[in-house]
Amino acid sequence: MSSNNTKNNKSNRTDARTRLSAEREREQRVAALRRKMLIGLSTVVVLAVGAGVAVVATSSGSSGGSSTALAVPANTTGTNGTVITYGKADAANTLDVYEDFRCPICDELEKADGSTILKLADNGTYKIQYHMATFLDSNLGGSGSANALAMAGAAVNESAAKFVQFHTVLYANQPAETTDAFADTNHLLDLARKVPGLVTPAFEQAVKNGTYKPWAQQVSNAFNNSGVTGTPTLKLNGKTITVFDNSTGKPISAAAYEALVAQTIAAK
Repeated sequence: MSSNNTKNNKSNRTDARTRLSAEREREQRVAALRRKMLIGLSTVVVLAVGAGVAVVATSSGSSGGSSTALAVPANTTGTNGTVITYGKADAANTLDVYEDFRCPICDELEKADGSTILKLADNGTYKIQYHMATFLDSNLGGSGSANALAMAGAAVNESAAKFVQFHTVLYANQPAETTDAFADTNHLLDLARKVPGLVTPAFEQAVKNGTYKPWAQQVSNAFNNSGVTGTPTLKLNGKTITVFDNSTGKPISAAAYEALVAQTIAAK
């Protein structure tokens, strides 16, 4: 019995070391990607300042698509419909959310606090204004961010609620940063079918025709010109709020998020 226990203890220690090593490697990859995202976005912003329309070409290279006319989805706001708003229009407070569908840090926040972020919009605490980016396509290679954003345009054309549901599904099924699964339109359509009632014939036609790819380019350009230097970034009533623990690098808890929102609103 003691021999078996010794073997089991050694095995457990080995498993623990393996898990710890894997977690450290994952955290190192995420940290490296965060640095890469900041560097890549800074480059795009510099191009925007120095070359005007050059940033359009840089940002749109991954969008592709067969459609060239700008079709603005219903249920959007801002110039060229580049802002997606969810929640009560007359809410006293506004949460601006800056994200990229391929951003793994955004995915961490979504998994930790996504449902709470939406809950506070649903109960009228604030409305959410989404500002989506596609710069990870340039940083990592591929077109998944732009492709997912174009399909999200078809979703918001149905309703802001459909967009939010599709947004949640995309992060729940986000591929590893080393792959570009969102570049596959058929794969995205399979994910869209997880949102009840989203994939109608009109929706599918808009997706396959690339109807909202020029719009996705405009959304990406607006992000690049926003002055935001990384994703995810959250601003409540214009004030950036810190939703990651500085000591661990992990998202704060749902309870801590609610407390932070209440404190920020009270200080307005």
